[in-house]
Amino acid sequence: MNSASATSAADPPPPAFVPNPDAVLMPGTPFTSAELQSMANDGVLQALYGMSYVSAALPKAARLRARSASLQVPERVRQKVVAGRMTAAWIHGCADVPERLTLLVDANRRLSSLRPHLRCNLHEVHLGQMDVQSLGGLMVTSPLRTAVDLAMHVRAEDSLPALRLFLDNPEFGLSQRLLVSAVSATPRVPNKLKALQALWYLENETEPFTAKKLHHCQSV
Repeated sequence: MNSASATSAADPPPPAFVPNPDAVLMPGTPFTSAELQSMANDGVLQALYGMSYVSAALPKAARLRARSASLQVPERVRQKVVAGRMTAAWIHGCADVPERLTLLVDANRRLSSLRPHLRCNLHEVHLGQMDVQSLGGLMVTSPLRTAVDLAMHVRAEDSLPALRLFLDNPEFGLSQRLLVSAVSATPRVPNKLKALQALWYLENETEPFTAKKLHHCQSV
């Protein structure tokens, strides 16, 4: 046996890829889309949002979902937007992955200057200091602000299941009374009555929401 063969035989096999537990991977950093998909098929990675992946050994924590969403937003505008509504509900673990990100922009910023850089649902809103929190490099509406926004701005078929999850999770510290108080304290807006009707439904109905009950919810 020549020396080259001996050296080759003695070399250990290349180590298996073990992703950084904190890394959310995107195509090109450093793997291609096909390589990431292959590792997901092999159970090494799990998909988060879009083309982003994370180690399959990790639970899909809020900070990872937020990081995944942040990678879909150009870095130059990332600190100017806030993930809200159903996107925030997903990040907090109370909704399915959204088809399209919903981002909020404080009314003090120029919405028109951001729109060309973003492929998402973009809304101009008023945000208080306690309405947002930082998760995974992205500003996200707090659980309370998210729940209020769901009740006020999202159709009942989507908002009510998410609101139930927010209320059922003690980590969020939300209650029916708190949400009603928060909605009642908002300035007069067209959707305020809709939000109170949705919260009434949650308090008085024990069966899961169905589209057939929408008319009843809106006629209370």
